Amino acid sequence: MTQRLRLGILASGGGSNLQVIIDHCQEHGFPAEIAVVIANNPDAGALERAHRAGIPARCINHRDFAGREAFDTALVTALQEAGVQLVVLAGFMRIITKVMLEAFPQRIINIHPALLPAFPGLHVQQQAIDYGARFSGCTVHFVDGGVDTGPIIIQAVVPVLPEDTADTLAARILEQEHKIYPRAIQLIAQGRVLVEGRTVTIDPPAAPQATALVNPSLKN
Repeated sequence: MTQRLRLGILASGGGSNLQVIIDHCQEHGFPAEIAVVIANNPDAGALERAHRAGIPARCINHRDFAGREAFDTALVTALQEAGVQLVVLAGFMRIITKVMLEAFPQRIINIHPALLPAFPGLHVQQQAIDYGARFSGCTVHFVDGGVDTGPIIIQAVVPVLPEDTADTLAARILEQEHKIYPRAIQLIAQGRVLVEGRTVTIDPPAAPQATALVNPSLKN
């Protein structure tokens, strides 16, 4: 039996992306499994989702540590003890330090609810609306030392509608997050993701989609 890639999921909140990853990992043939779920918030819904699925889960509260690097050292220890090979941030509201980056080089991924490099940081749906963007979306990327600056693995595009609020736009983006995050994990687990500088190559390449997206429509 082919060994499955061991995931360590870090979360701070309800864990909807975690649930989608759990569901995919339970499918026959999916090449990854969740080794541990760690939350920095004792009230995180992600912990309950993990418990219901029979996945090892624990809280490492960042408030118990003097600084970010001390907290990350505890995370690294827990992840390594669980045999984690890929760290997956699923709504993890903490800045990753060099302690984590050095322990898992190009082995930490994140999902961001915007089309990077546009609108990094927080409150990005409102940023897109305020800027007058015609499209938004979501991005799965490797984590580096910057804020949402790592090499991009996969993106999905969502139109910004005239009647959109930050909440309605976020809801449509979240639907796409639930599709592309498991796909990124699958590609990495299959050994198909190659990184050279800022460029991520999928080998063999996925079927291309060359259709242009236009908003507003060219039709009446």
